Amino acid sequence: METKNVILELRTKKGFSQEELAEKVYVTRQAVSRWETGETVPNTETLKLLSKLFDVSINTLLGSPRQLICQCCGMPLDDLSISRENDGTFNEEYCKWCYTDGKFVYTSLEELTDYLVEHMSNEQFPQEQARAYFEEMLPRLRHWQHSV
Repeated sequence: METKNVILELRTKKGFSQEELAEKVYVTRQAVSRWETGETVPNTETLKLLSKLFDVSINTLLGSPRQLICQCCGMPLDDLSISRENDGTFNEEYCKWCYTDGKFVYTSLEELTDYLVEHMSNEQFPQEQARAYFEEMLPRLRHWQHSV
């Protein structure tokens, strides 16, 4: 979905007029109109305000142009699984299970690997195969590249 359609849909779901939305994010009604016709896209600061107002990620506001994955465990992210900062804003880098209350849950790659192997292995994905997969994949994620 395009940004213009996302903003229009979110605004109408909340029951806001263009004028009301404009007041809430400190822009003119004409700016909102231009977003909804696709003439322009909100700037970064306005996207942050819209994200907070509508309780959706900036990625969602932009029409989900990229598939987000947790940079700690590799899980695909959506608005329900994305972590939040202490102020309630989305942190689109991590899932809520790896990054909670402004802190990382897993302190080592080994700790996360053990957890994932225990909870993700099954008959079709035996523990040895799961461990080999996670030991190969996890170090490629940004979080572990920075902490190693």
